[in-house]
Amino acid sequence: MRAGTSRGAFLRAEDLPTDPSLREKVILGIYGSPDLRQIDGLGGATSLTSKVAIIARPTRPDADVDYTFGQVLIDEARVDFRGNCGNMSSGIAPFAIDEGLVSATGPSTIVRVHMTNTGTLLVAEVRVRDGLSLVAGEAEIAGVPGNGAPILLDWGAVGGTLGKGLLPTGQVREVLDTAIGPVSASIVDAGNVACFIEPTAVGLTGQELPGVVMDRALLDRIEAVRGAAAQRLGFVGDQRAAATQSPNLPKLYMVAPPQDYQDASGRQVRGEAIDMIGRGMSIGYPHQAYAATISVCTVTAALIPGTIVHAVVRPAVGSERPLCIGHPAGVMVVQGRVGLRDGQPVLERAAVIRTARRIMEGTAYVALSRFA
Repeated sequence: MRAGTSRGAFLRAEDLPTDPSLREKVILGIYGSPDLRQIDGLGGATSLTSKVAIIARPTRPDADVDYTFGQVLIDEARVDFRGNCGNMSSGIAPFAIDEGLVSATGPSTIVRVHMTNTGTLLVAEVRVRDGLSLVAGEAEIAGVPGNGAPILLDWGAVGGTLGKGLLPTGQVREVLDTAIGPVSASIVDAGNVACFIEPTAVGLTGQELPGVVMDRALLDRIEAVRGAAAQRLGFVGDQRAAATQSPNLPKLYMVAPPQDYQDASGRQVRGEAIDMIGRGMSIGYPHQAYAATISVCTVTAALIPGTIVHAVVRPAVGSERPLCIGHPAGVMVVQGRVGLRDGQPVLERAAVIRTARRIMEGTAYVALSRFA
């Protein structure tokens, strides 16, 4: 399925081995990893097209379906099951309906998705007809050609995935001691845990497109900051080991005030049409668009005074706002609301619209040599 701006295999858990090690070998075989081209499998040789979704019947009473996300590494024989993927998440409800795991009730069906990676609940609303999810519709998302039926994802219950609240370090802004020197950062946890910095901290403006951010020295500077954040969160003991021991979390995103820029398709994005600019990383390389989970984290951070995101976004009136994020593929809109509980910020709503489409179904063959 193509789900949001990602693509990957959607697999029934019952079709996979129950042994975690054997299951990982099967998935690596399906994708053709490790191999930079993934030529012997279904992988698309980018982090956005090397993702897997495993779907099962619910294991908690308030859910309709279980969803386990895996980031299939391209250059390592490993599948990272930590964290969530918002784009892949958008395909779970349509898949569950079309597979008969959830009954369609029209014209829209609510599907409660238990995201097993973080033990949180995502609520998806899908348009249906004749017992199946609709594909055609008027929704457009930057980074995907054409349009499709809108899938509304509410991440309001996915704040604090690490179990430490929206501010897992207890700080709205802090200075990280990195290999390139001190860097001011905000670490926020909603949808996924992310470290936000200003692009100037690594020598960028925020307007750059992914192809520009490929210089090895620049990538190393960015990873140095992410590694320091990983160490601050306790993911690694040594920040230099983050690239191998925790490549997927935390996410590293650079945010800047709204300004004019040209997106990857050559279209002009006007500064007055957006609230901020965002650029992110995915497994060590520039993200081609903007992660859906991080759009949730971004709008959350925008609503918490003192964070770096709050400082750069266009001011808005009220506690609930649609946030327009200018990213390499265009503009992403996400709506959020943050409240207070016992003096601490809590996420109450974070809604984003995605589209998804089943591309093919069939049998993937895995070489027996994978299990030697």
